Amino acid sequence: LAILYGLAILILPKLIDKKINKITQKAPYKVSTEAQELFNSLEFIVDLHCDALLWKRDLNQKNDAGQVDIPRLIEGKVSLQAFTIVTNAPFGINFKDNKESNMLVVQSIFSGRKPSAWFSYFGRAIAQTDELKKFAEKSDGNFRVLLSSADLENYLSDKKSHPEMSAGFIGLEGLYPLEGKIENLEKLYQAGVRMMAPVHFIDNELGGSAHGVSHEGLTEFGKEVIREIEKKKIILDIAHSSPKLIDDILKIYHKPIITTHTGVQGVCPSQRNLTDKHLKAIAQSGGLIGIAFFNEAVCGPDALSIAKSIKYTVDLV
Repeated sequence: LAILYGLAILILPKLIDKKINKITQKAPYKVSTEAQELFNSLEFIVDLHCDALLWKRDLNQKNDAGQVDIPRLIEGKVSLQAFTIVTNAPFGINFKDNKESNMLVVQSIFSGRKPSAWFSYFGRAIAQTDELKKFAEKSDGNFRVLLSSADLENYLSDKKSHPEMSAGFIGLEGLYPLEGKIENLEKLYQAGVRMMAPVHFIDNELGGSAHGVSHEGLTEFGKEVIREIEKKKIILDIAHSSPKLIDDILKIYHKPIITTHTGVQGVCPSQRNLTDKHLKAIAQSGGLIGIAFFNEAVCGPDALSIAKSIKYTVDLV
């Protein structure tokens, strides 16, 4: 059994990663001279969301699956990447009505992660934060994890003399790792998490997901958590939150709010996309709206579809 398990964790993760996270277009890419000149002029590119830590990849190596690893961040001039930890993904995942389940238990076991990450949301989150920090340690100075505004300022200064480098910060997609305990928020903060989204694809102790069953607002525990996030100056991400959850957050949270990866109802009517009301509220908070790069968010498979959603949002707010 031990031999079979050893073979499984050597073979299965890479096979599944390549099947699910296909690179649909190989470099070099054909772009216009105008597009290339615009890209060359960009000095600091930030990406607000990726799930790269979910997969058992060596991020210091250039991979042939997915979109994110440290060599490709540097090649793509991405100066700052949010690494958003996923700890729950339901079986039969969809955008409308996900019920309580978690296929990441199986994924964690066959990724060869330590047993503390197999059945525990909290353990799964800590394992991924530890992995990113280890990648930074082994990157020969090409990548660092930022934990504070001072870290960011030092990185900006160092990047002037060492432009071939990148950095990341850690987010959490859904506060399932709290496991109903407010004290786990401090533990996650100490582990390096600097951005938190209340929910992902299923409802939890904080309230309703846009893709869950209840579609409800904040619970009393959820309100306690949001106040603690504000107190600790953690970035609050409302991606995947139900409309009622967003309304309740806006009533009690007084700092800038962001959504890391969304679409907009005005261009692409969808259960996961934001209304004009919520886009305006994020802007009024001094926050940031990140448009997602996939078909279900922007109702199209190409850059033009993404640009339409960006332009709509810019024109609105």
